Order: sequence, then C-alpha cells, then structure tokens
Amino acid sequence: MSTPVKVAGFLAAIAAIFGLALVVGRAIGPVDDEPAAHDDAHASGDGRVHLTPAGDGGTEIPEGLMVSQDGYTLALAEPGSPAGRDRTVAFTITGPDGDPVMSYDVEHEKQLHLIAVRRDFTGFQHVHPVLDEKTGVWSIDLDLTPGTWRLFADFKASGADPLTLGTDLAVSGDHQPADPAPENRTATVDGYEVTLDGDLTAGADAKLTLSVTRNGEPVTDLQPYLGAYGHLVALRAGDLAYLHVHPDGEPDDGTTKPGPDVVFHTAVPSAGTYHLYLDFQHNGVVRTAAFTVTTGGAATPGDTAPSETEHGESSGHQH
Repeated sequence: MSTPVKVAGFLAAIAAIFGLALVVGRAIGPVDDEPAAHDDAHASGDGRVHLTPAGDGGTEIPEGLMVSQDGYTLALAEPGSPAGRDRTVAFTITGPDGDPVMSYDVEHEKQLHLIAVRRDFTGFQHVHPVLDEKTGVWSIDLDLTPGTWRLFADFKASGADPLTLGTDLAVSGDHQPADPAPENRTATVDGYEVTLDGDLTAGADAKLTLSVTRNGEPVTDLQPYLGAYGHLVALRAGDLAYLHVHPDGEPDDGTTKPGPDVVFHTAVPSAGTYHLYLDFQHNGVVRTAAFTVTTGGAATPGDTAPSETEHGESSGHQH
C-alpha cells in the first residue's frame, strides 16, 4: 500500500474517533469546573456554635483549629516564650494581600479577643491585646506556666466575616502535667460558687443555665462585662476546638436580670468532653469559673486524648 493511501486511512480513523467522542460528550452533558460552594455557618454573637467549611468533604468544623482561613493568618512574633508573669506575646493578623490587617470592627466592645489556654486546661486567660496602628502588631502580657498553650484570636476584619484562628505557643520551663479532671458542674472562685445546669447534646441546641452565689446568697447585681452579664467559652478536649457563645438578652434590655442566672444556648459538634469557662463581673472584678462536662454517645476521632493530660479547675482571669 502506498504512503498517501496509508496517511489518508489514518486521518479517517482519527476523524471517526473524534466524532464518537463528541456524541458521547453531548449525551453526558457539561461537567462543572468548580464544586458547589458550601454555606458559611459562622455566626457572631447569637449563642450558636461557630462553624466553618472544611473543604470538599462538605463537613463543617468548629473554629480555632486552623492558623489560616479565608486568606487571613495568625502569625506569632516568636513561637515560644519563657515561663513567668507578664510575659509579652506579640502577633499579627495578615490579610489576603499578605499585609497586616489594620482595620477591625468592634465586636463585644473590643476589636480582638484573645483566649489563652494551656493544653492540659490548667490555665485560662481571656484578654484584649493592644494594636500598634503603625505596624499592625498586637501585643499583650500573659501569665504563662511551662507547657504548650493554645492561643485563639477572635476578631472581625473590616469588610470580612468574623473568624477565630488558633496557634500554639511553647512555654519553656519545668513542665508538670496535671491529672485529668473529673466532670464538675460546680466551680468555686474567690468565694463565689457557680453552678451549671443543663446538658450538652452533640449536634443539637442545648440550654445552659449558670447561677452565681456568694456566701450561699444569690448574686443579683452582676455587672455588665463586654456588653453582657457573662461570656462562655467551650473547648473540646483533644483538639481544643473553640466554641464562643453569648447569653440570652443583654443589660438594660428591659427583661434580662443581672443574676443570679445567666442563660446560654449553644450546640456542640460531637460527643465527648468539653471544658467550659464562664467570665462574669461583680464588684468591679472579672472572675472565671471553669467546668468539665461530657456529652452522651461515642466520642469522635477529634475527641482523642490530648498530648498533655487534662485538668479543669478554676483559674485566675487576667484582663
């Protein structure tokens, strides 16, 4: 067979294959170039658990597990610190353009809330760093004991959705791990007794009532703190997933009483153990009551034991 004849036959075969592919492609229909977008379930100040998308799987995860999200990144000036009182911790929040964020919206009377908790739950501080408006660097003094601390930056950059980013801070020194704490629904701090009523249920709303007494008498004159009579932070044991909730009502709304009860509505994403920290203010001093509670059902992989043992006693509050 001559060469021209062979070439003509080869071209005819290619044309036939192309035509068949075109017919099949039209029958199947177009394929989307991008996956369907997931709804952002991040809520601000409504008493709901804050959730964020977790990629193509469609499963939403709690906040505070990522150091970077939606183009924003929490970057410590130093990854570690010596132990001690009044240790300065500095960090920046960089935006999608890679530059430090300079403009923030005020949320609950502050531009940024920083939660510092040791990974074995023996230390907890809810503080409000100061922003250097020239450099975009945030800084705050913390009381740090040896061990690994988890830092959560809760903020809303202007024009963006609220976010909570988390990162670890290594604190040097003689680390003394604490024994795991049993479940407790009563906490005593500075002569105040706070009781927790209500049960956490994985994947469902739960009503939690925290009641404050002193010397056996109900405290009925709680003072507003950051625009509320109480603030509650919940951390899941193991991965320290962050849940920040706020109480029903607000001061001077005509219906919310200043104690002894502060009511919250929240949901937790999974069964397991949670550490709850209530900030409340009385006689001009902010105090923190700590609780350890467990939901029913089997724990998820995110609820595995932490690298350091857990402990949930009440701790001092710095502000």
